[in-house]
Amino acid sequence: MTNNTTQERQETAAPTAAPAIELKGISKAFGPVQANKDISIRVMPGTIHGIIGENGAGKSTLMSILYGFYKADKGEIWIDGKKTEIPDSQAAIAAGIGMVFQHFKLVENFTVLENIILGAEGGRMLRPSLAKARATLIELANDYGLNVDPDALVEDIGVGMQQRVEILKALYRQADILILDEPTGVLTPAEADQLFRILGRLRSEGKTIILITHKLREIMDITDTVSVMRRGEMTATVKTADTSPPELAELMVGRKVLLRVDKKPAIPGDVILDIQGLRVVDDNGVERLRGIDLQVRAGEIVGIAGVAGNGQSELLEVLGGYANGIGTILLKGQPLELAGKHADGQSRRAHGIAHVPEDRQREGLIMEFQAWENTAFGYHHDTDYRSGILMNNAAIRADTAEKMARFDVRPPNPRLAAKNFSGGNQQKIVLAREIERNPDLLLVGQPTRGVDIGAIEFIHQQIVALRDQGKAILLVSVELEEILALSDRIAVMFDGQIMGERAADQTDEKELGLLMAGITDTDHPHSIAEIEANLAHAHGDAHKEV
Repeated sequence: MTNNTTQERQETAAPTAAPAIELKGISKAFGPVQANKDISIRVMPGTIHGIIGENGAGKSTLMSILYGFYKADKGEIWIDGKKTEIPDSQAAIAAGIGMVFQHFKLVENFTVLENIILGAEGGRMLRPSLAKARATLIELANDYGLNVDPDALVEDIGVGMQQRVEILKALYRQADILILDEPTGVLTPAEADQLFRILGRLRSEGKTIILITHKLREIMDITDTVSVMRRGEMTATVKTADTSPPELAELMVGRKVLLRVDKKPAIPGDVILDIQGLRVVDDNGVERLRGIDLQVRAGEIVGIAGVAGNGQSELLEVLGGYANGIGTILLKGQPLELAGKHADGQSRRAHGIAHVPEDRQREGLIMEFQAWENTAFGYHHDTDYRSGILMNNAAIRADTAEKMARFDVRPPNPRLAAKNFSGGNQQKIVLAREIERNPDLLLVGQPTRGVDIGAIEFIHQQIVALRDQGKAILLVSVELEEILALSDRIAVMFDGQIMGERAADQTDEKELGLLMAGITDTDHPHSIAEIEANLAHAHGDAHKEV
């Protein structure tokens, strides 16, 4: 696309009202890294405006400037046609701006109501504030369909409900402009659809919404206008109705992107993983896995579909040596210990199991450690990494540099702390560490959660390539589209059990959705009430509606 074409597409008709938000010439650098470079953007009132770009493109930095978390090196912010200084988040709130972060800012042992009024108590006496807030909360919940129990502890409600709390918190502070940063990163497809219905309701009430996401389907489904960022610059702003996913992907990445998984039919070989009657009981005596039977063969990808919280995580934890279980697990015909000192991650790695955990920041990386240290994480006893009894740090750093080059980690700096990489590049570091070990079995949980489209394409290619090398892969993802695209065979979990298995090319989202709701008899129609009741049970959300 030529510069002239890009410029033409950024031109819009003269607005009939002042933009709700106008950023003019915003620039921000962190040392030598130019996060935002001369960015200008206008967001019209009563619209949903998407901002997309690869991880590290500068989207979150730009919104953090608008919300007062960062101060721009230069540039201006205009709200409703008036130049506005936003030195901190309190000034942003006063200007009518609310922000819902990708990682929620809630106090888990506080109630919903306490979280909503936190920082906006409105007086010395807490009891009158709580009573007033409760009435306001009920009114907001009814107006916008954001039903949630005000007395529930945040730690007892699901992530979908927690997100509602964040939105209600912003509305309670009288926000007319809502910024949502990767709002569906931790949501199931059903929860994401519910969120979009809520956003549509907010738009119809005149609220202005900025949606930061890397998911093109969401952009096409919900936004009115979309702006594309690449490497700290704004490359285009277009009406959503006038563009397409392939065009947006090319604007984001700077090249054509394959939006489907390109793979040949699997050629399954011998059984690598054989799970028989696996049970897991948690510390509270609750049975999380209830007799799992599953096989994964060499040269195939078996996907596990299900609403989050139905045993998928526990399955990965037992297989990865993070938790104890009861039953039998055979790897290449040899039994694995399910309890005791030889049931840990180190033992699993010695048996040829590699593990990409679901939460890269909590389980896959030590965020304060540098990339080269994280690359050796779990494999530091290997002879290639040692010089006698000491670690050979130079060898680890050299190996990390090679892995970073092969997996296109940006920036390719082994000495950079993990916390300073974008989410997609953090994921690549974990994948490089595990895949390059040539495992017999790869456990991979949520491989592309919070990852941009260019990195998604790359990650999918690496997983398929490993399958084509004859390796066995067990994939867990809440993204049904990803499960269907990557898997050769799909097992669906509900309430700690496998409800059924399907060949990926012989099923669809509707059939899988019914299995995810615990409904196995698809020969007869089921009522919407029955399906919703089963889904509520699948989520396990401990909440009551207002």
